[in-house]
Amino acid sequence: MSLWVIRIVFLLLCTLGGVAVSQVRPEWLEAGRLWTLIGFGFGGILIAIDEMLKGFSLRAFSAATFGLLLGFAVGWMFDNSGLFIGMDKEDEVTRGLIRMGLFISFGYIGMIMAMRSNKEDFSLIIPYVRFSRENKPDSLLLLDTSVIIDGRIADLIDAHFLEGIVVVPRFVLKELQLIADSADPLRRARGRRGLDMLARLQRNKANEVKIHEAEVAEERETDAKLIRLARSLSACLYTNDHNLGKVAELQSVKYVNLNELAAALKPVILPGETFALKIVREGKDKGQGVGYLSDGTLVVVNNAQRFIGQQIEVQVISLLQSATGTMVFADPRATPGNGNSHGQTVPSAT
Repeated sequence: MSLWVIRIVFLLLCTLGGVAVSQVRPEWLEAGRLWTLIGFGFGGILIAIDEMLKGFSLRAFSAATFGLLLGFAVGWMFDNSGLFIGMDKEDEVTRGLIRMGLFISFGYIGMIMAMRSNKEDFSLIIPYVRFSRENKPDSLLLLDTSVIIDGRIADLIDAHFLEGIVVVPRFVLKELQLIADSADPLRRARGRRGLDMLARLQRNKANEVKIHEAEVAEERETDAKLIRLARSLSACLYTNDHNLGKVAELQSVKYVNLNELAAALKPVILPGETFALKIVREGKDKGQGVGYLSDGTLVVVNNAQRFIGQQIEVQVISLLQSATGTMVFADPRATPGNGNSHGQTVPSAT
């Protein structure tokens, strides 16, 4: 149910309450419209206060209450310190104003200082004591459509690299169903893969999967809904969408881009290293052969054109960083036959 639906129902109940109050006494019946407006205004004020306190958490409320009590305690100490003993009885009004100013001032300062502090600061009040949560909040993994279809999130969870409750919003599930029912065979295949990945995640008992029913009616775009839901749940957003990740970063929402994660986990190749490589085609220059690493990195091998279709051992000689990625240049080291390219005979490909 939308939050504004609840607010409208509450406003109607307050208005009806004003009408009911006007029926309590006969002399109030003539002011029925006034009581109706009073009920409506009372509900409107509470809704306005609710909207203003939208970002006010329970932790902030408890900190503000503690700071207020601490400020009142300091004000009470000043009030009872004997500073006002010499004042005449005629100055009671002045003393009352001073006392009120003391309590308001110290209460305000206490609230501000408590809300700006963290839990470690309370050790100054209670030395050698540290507060720790008995029930730590669950880690929430909010998934978007792209990361579900990609499927690598399921591999990470199966390998126990990610722990927490997997949250799939209802609007993301609907989007997957629309893609799976598409007339385009490619989109239909992607949608069905996404549904299969969700079924796989649900079969994994290590991580609980929850379908979140929130529709976030205030937003129309799926990306905006995901960011707002991630903020309200304090969840980490997992996506493959570069633009969505940047918008989330601008709005201080935690996110993980699996493409960026995969790029960061690529094996580091240094000159002098050797590895086995299958030559799949010829290169641009004469005699060159080309192969690919498991992550798609292009490897250009000198004097390897004759080994197309074969797997040989190569040694890295240099790396070239470009806008599209890293290109590796290598020499053949050991071939399917005997010898190597460094001073030994290299047999030709059959």
